[in-house]
Amino acid sequence: MNTVRTTDEEGAGAPKVAVVTGAGSGIGRAVAVELLTAGWSVALAGRRPEPLAETAAAAPAGGGTALTVRADVSRPEDVAALFGAVRDRFGRLDLLFNNAGTFGPGGVPVEDLPYEAWRHVVDTNLNGAFLCAQAAYRQMKEQDPQGGRIINNGSISAHTPRPHSVAYTATKHALTGLTKSLSLDGRPYGIAVGQIDIGNAATEMTAGMQTGALQANGETAPEPVMDVADVARTVRHMAELPLEANVQFATVMATAMPYVGRG
Repeated sequence: MNTVRTTDEEGAGAPKVAVVTGAGSGIGRAVAVELLTAGWSVALAGRRPEPLAETAAAAPAGGGTALTVRADVSRPEDVAALFGAVRDRFGRLDLLFNNAGTFGPGGVPVEDLPYEAWRHVVDTNLNGAFLCAQAAYRQMKEQDPQGGRIINNGSISAHTPRPHSVAYTATKHALTGLTKSLSLDGRPYGIAVGQIDIGNAATEMTAGMQTGALQANGETAPEPVMDVADVARTVRHMAELPLEANVQFATVMATAMPYVGRG
């Protein structure tokens, strides 16, 4: 019979094992490098092998082991292969950082958004997160010692939308429901599930915000950003808690961004 991993077991033995999706750039790369630097073994998942190799190379020598796996999280067969590779290489799974996502076409009014674009965002942000969480949940439930942690990358848009962001905002609101449901269902098996909601981390995805982003009043205004390393350190803190403790929701944002009072 499987037993839930205890606090002492959390810090003992072999390095902890993580899967980071969307690890080829931005927040995914920053979190993967942070975990590798801290000695974690990390499976770097993404659609393009070259950026994954660049992420692995960005980690300092002497850290954890990186495994790069080409995977499109919207494809069930890719997700199955990803988690199979992790199981074969490392033998267990301690953390899934469910990070892969896309904003979709920027600045497109809802009446002009093509269905194909809507479907692509939903398939990546929501269906992909579910498929990865399901695979991680199965492995964490069956492994011995039992248990692990899933951290979903939500967004400020899981609470408050930006103009012309219907697909992204809908999927991020749905991720909050996924987080809550997984958190409840994981309790008997020592599976802790939380969510980090990020606002204006400085990445390729947010590069245009410093020059001007559309506001709720129709104006365009520059917005402050924060160092993505601060996000990575927060994820690591959440990840390294003992399984008896969980950060259910964390919001990490540029202090002066227009979120509190948005609109």
